[in-house]
Amino acid sequence: MVFAHFTEIALQAAVALVNTQDDDNDALTDLAGLDEFMREWGWSAGKRRTQAELDEVRALRSRLRRLWGLDEDAVVSQINAMLREAKALPQLVRHHEGHYHVHAAPPGAPLANRMAVEAAMAFIDVVRQQELGRLGICDASDCDAVCVDLSRNRSRRYCSTACLNRVTVAAFRARHR
Repeated sequence: MVFAHFTEIALQAAVALVNTQDDDNDALTDLAGLDEFMREWGWSAGKRRTQAELDEVRALRSRLRRLWGLDEDAVVSQINAMLREAKALPQLVRHHEGHYHVHAAPPGAPLANRMAVEAAMAFIDVVRQQELGRLGICDASDCDAVCVDLSRNRSRRYCSTACLNRVTVAAFRARHR
């Protein structure tokens, strides 16, 4: 494991949120799409359930996406801004009988704030461990999705097995022409 369990989950959730939008489609066009994303990633429902809440989450995507192209100082600046804006207050929390972990936004905070704070807290670990190199953009020529390399040998180059398979099949076909 490269990072703590909850850090890895928060990083993967941030990647998934950023990648809900690509050139061809957007998985967060309505509240049903947001509900599906929340269910898939274990986010508790917000109180608002409004178009404004959806718009805030959609806006967060581009803010998180920018982190993949910044140097360390700029990433730190963005993380600190997100934490300040959300008035983050880190506290240890345990759900049911699980282990303690850090939450920095209260459960009643707006959904986009909770998502931003969870991502920012995960990025703190990435920066502290000097692992920004684990943040990448998919190597497939027709994909610009973000990814996080959680492998031990730093070998992840694609955002998904679908992109990996597509590139592999194309290379195979090119060799056999």
